[in-house]
Amino acid sequence: MIGERIRRARKAAGLSLRKVAEEAGISHTTLNKFEHGDQMPGSHQLVALARALGVRTEYLLRPTSVELGPVEYRSSRLPVRVRDRIHSSVLDQLERWHELLDLFPAEVVPRFSLPSGLPDAIDDYEELEAVAEYVRQTWRLGEDPIPDLIDALESQGILVVQTELDEAHRFNGLSAMAGEGLARPVIVVDAGWPGDRQRFTLAHELGHLVLRGRLSSQLDVEKACNRFSGAFLLPGVAVRQALGGHRQTLEPQELGLLKVEYGLSMQSCLFRALQAGIISGKTQTELFREFSRRGWRKREPGPTLPRERTVRFRQLVYHALAEDFISESKAAELLNLSVARFHRERRMEGTDADSCQ
Repeated sequence: MIGERIRRARKAAGLSLRKVAEEAGISHTTLNKFEHGDQMPGSHQLVALARALGVRTEYLLRPTSVELGPVEYRSSRLPVRVRDRIHSSVLDQLERWHELLDLFPAEVVPRFSLPSGLPDAIDDYEELEAVAEYVRQTWRLGEDPIPDLIDALESQGILVVQTELDEAHRFNGLSAMAGEGLARPVIVVDAGWPGDRQRFTLAHELGHLVLRGRLSSQLDVEKACNRFSGAFLLPGVAVRQALGGHRQTLEPQELGLLKVEYGLSMQSCLFRALQAGIISGKTQTELFREFSRRGWRKREPGPTLPRERTVRFRQLVYHALAEDFISESKAAELLNLSVARFHRERRMEGTDADSCQ
């Protein structure tokens, strides 16, 4: 297991075997043996490797291991190097999640289950409107905007992981199953995107979890998940109430107001107007051309919507600490912080909320 962790940490850091070996003061051949489990590093070598890899020695010795099921990326054009970094970061965070959950005598995160009554087969994109509405109703979300989408997902037992490893921002998100028996759904989203893009990605990945095994072979999975995402975040009845039953055109300001209210981009709101039958395809094309002419396809007007953040993991770490399930040093390890920094944070001396797992 130590060898696997060394390899994973190296890939997460985007470093070559030779670079890590040089930094740790060992040979390339020895490091290769460590990674393949043919040789075990000594205590001094572990410390040197942890320093070279930028991880804590506790990470290399962590007993918890998590199985990650089939991973579905929203973008399939990610380089292998970027995928390796994302995959390693996700596994690290999931291992800490499961180690934390095992500390509690009772379940503190509900078991996820899909709403009963979902259709077994979906043959048309239009059917996804009813599916998204049904999930909302079952989860008691109503038809109003969802103020905190991550909280809504986590309250259903979905683990939400945020990563900042993709400097080029080509990564949007992914969904997978994790844990014993691959029973726990996981959604990963890039922490660097603005709020509207994060929310669409989160709902898109939820679509993968809800629609898996239900779509006709004639339907494109990504297109179906996009349709589910829009309908889940901005229900058809809500967009019709806001914009009316039938329109010849729309003012951009109307779309801007919907964006702020529902946390969905103006372009997505425009798509929702078309899907709800409010505007024609011709009108949508004309408005998209105006968006392109004014540079709004790349950067929409108005303030950037605040990013979604996950706080559940951090809350549970402090819960475990308060109940004496863990020590302060263990809490720091789970949060991937130095003991000194965690101690300051615990005393609420300059808490950095953005450092959340």
